[in-house]
Amino acid sequence: MSNNASSLFKENENCWQTSQATHATPLIDGANYYRALHKAICNAKRSIFIVGWDIDSRIRLLRGDEEKNASAPSVISELLKWKAEQNENIKIYLLRWDSSLAFFSQREMWAKEVWDNKTPDNVKTTLDSTIPMGGSQHQKIVVIDDEIAFSGGMDVSTNRWDTREHLIDQPERVGPDGPHGPLHDVQVLTSGPIVESFAQLVRWRWDRINEQKATPFSPVKSTGSGVPPSWPNNFPPSMADLPCAVARTIPFMDGVEPVQEVRRMLLDLIAQAERFIFIENQFTTRQEIAEALNARLKACPELQVIIVSSYEPKGKFESEAYWASRIDFKRILENGVDDNRVKVTYSTLTNEAGESIQKRVHSKVMSIDDRYLVIGSSNISNRSMSLDTEVDLVFAGDTSQNQQDIIRVRHDLLAEHTGRAIEQVEQIFKSPDPLNNLINDQAPHGYQLAEVRDDQFTNKAWQPVFSSLSDPEKPLIAPIQMSNGKVVGVGNPKQKTIVFMMIALLILVLGGLIFWAGHSIPWLTADNLEQFLQDTRGTMWVIPTICVIYIIAGLVFFPVTVLSLAVAAVYGPIWGPVYGMLGALLSSATLFGLGHLMGIKGLRKMGGAKVQAVDDKFKDSGVVGVAVIRLIPIAPFSLVNLVAGISSIGLVQFLAGTFLGMFPPMIAKGLVGDSLGKIFTNPSPETIGYLVAGIAFWALMIYVCQKLARMYQLKKADAS
Repeated sequence: MSNNASSLFKENENCWQTSQATHATPLIDGANYYRALHKAICNAKRSIFIVGWDIDSRIRLLRGDEEKNASAPSVISELLKWKAEQNENIKIYLLRWDSSLAFFSQREMWAKEVWDNKTPDNVKTTLDSTIPMGGSQHQKIVVIDDEIAFSGGMDVSTNRWDTREHLIDQPERVGPDGPHGPLHDVQVLTSGPIVESFAQLVRWRWDRINEQKATPFSPVKSTGSGVPPSWPNNFPPSMADLPCAVARTIPFMDGVEPVQEVRRMLLDLIAQAERFIFIENQFTTRQEIAEALNARLKACPELQVIIVSSYEPKGKFESEAYWASRIDFKRILENGVDDNRVKVTYSTLTNEAGESIQKRVHSKVMSIDDRYLVIGSSNISNRSMSLDTEVDLVFAGDTSQNQQDIIRVRHDLLAEHTGRAIEQVEQIFKSPDPLNNLINDQAPHGYQLAEVRDDQFTNKAWQPVFSSLSDPEKPLIAPIQMSNGKVVGVGNPKQKTIVFMMIALLILVLGGLIFWAGHSIPWLTADNLEQFLQDTRGTMWVIPTICVIYIIAGLVFFPVTVLSLAVAAVYGPIWGPVYGMLGALLSSATLFGLGHLMGIKGLRKMGGAKVQAVDDKFKDSGVVGVAVIRLIPIAPFSLVNLVAGISSIGLVQFLAGTFLGMFPPMIAKGLVGDSLGKIFTNPSPETIGYLVAGIAFWALMIYVCQKLARMYQLKKADAS
């Protein structure tokens, strides 16, 4: 074995580029990463690149007193807007995966539109939909001013923030979707020559899918041995002058040759191990890696291996694809090896009150003795080795100081997982049996490592089905060879496409039901319905009938104007508007309640900017705002009712505004609807004149309402 650890790195084989990190510091857990990222964005002067599986505009980077006392906004979208407005020459690029159906409910809807609406023109957003069907954009990179880079396992996404204490009760551990449990993750911050590799990578990702190319690489020449100006000074470097390599997974994409540098790097690293391999990873399913670990354990009698992952799965896909496969991974790993030499574990806490909680592990870290440290985005899964886009940063221990830096990171992480001080872990690793000394005699009420028992979560019956969908090695749909010989990949459907397909499916189902009802229910004909309405005139059933019709029409988003015209045609210009107004109010109240039950999460996610526009009107203007929306509709009648249910306005205020905004136009609709009905039964100059007058009155009312609304908005703006 070579004394020079970095000699293992082979460009275009197990890595893309080799380089050096002048300064580096691991950022352990979300609170630290978000705090460092916030400071670095505040320091930025020329450019910011963020590439992620997700970039959620709602995420708060700071919490508690730090958030209250900050001079810059905490929410990521507000922070980037602030930075872009503060410095009009700065260029900000956001590249996020255009996610698939599997993550539809977990992601912010209409992400590009949201970011474009929230930020100025020098913030550019794009969604990458070029990843093969079943794969994902999984790299997590931030490059600032081409002088510092963040990379690792963390996104700016929901359910990521937590402190290193991973408390059972943590009020600040709440995101846009509500509270979440403890989560552990690792990112690394670097400066020096290595940043150019990440700068090239993010520009390549951006330029291949955008006509408007990113700003060229432009680092500021270093003026000394200190950290660059954009480095967050609240996180001083803990490592220095480390040789390193960048390893990627790139799947087949149009015009791109696939690479599996991560897979080859991990296999080569494992083959170098002699005494201790430490792994923490979200998923461990890749049997090839289990076989390599097992072979190395058998070849090196002194070698010990510990893996730290999560305790329980989230949902059927995780239990049947990842936890079922972890059973196989563990079986292969331990085959023919003494149990005392290998442990697959999770980190758990039981406090003095008997409350228990398990830390969810999302990090992707591996250390090999004191020679190598990997911090990256790659899971030990099939998809991370071949189908997703991944990037790992691998540090090599060429000098004694490099080796001490690598060891310190390992001890720091194991101290967190076992509830010990770093000094205690250091002493344990001086013993001949560090693995079992780590597991034994752990603090009774701190975090402890316990061995996984995955058979309690799955009987593996559905493993073949769910693994093929959730953890595939190849695209779910193979690339297609065209007649001209070109091979074209089939990507995941875009988020917009999924939404439109769902809407089309809903319309198709409703249309099918209406068609079926029209042909299967003998009495359900237009003539019978008209006769039924006519028969209710002057009876006790008129009001219940109108109310039921308006409620049903509201639920299926039937245009309220068409319905009001029809009611006026049947009941006349006086009672038609009265009945129509009553039905509209009841329909509004019904959908208001439905919107309240649906909640912000579902409705706001589906409606995107249109929902936000309606809600902003409610917040700004109350009853008057509702009246303005009803007079000058900015969204369909039913959507306004649903959005009102999740807004800050009350039901009484909403109905009052609805009445004020709808009753004047309802009178005009009564004249028009009544005239339309009479034209068909008794066409005469008088009825035609009524129709023309009604339409003119309606148009005049819309014009006057627009003027009044504009005057009100200008007056309110002047007052504020």
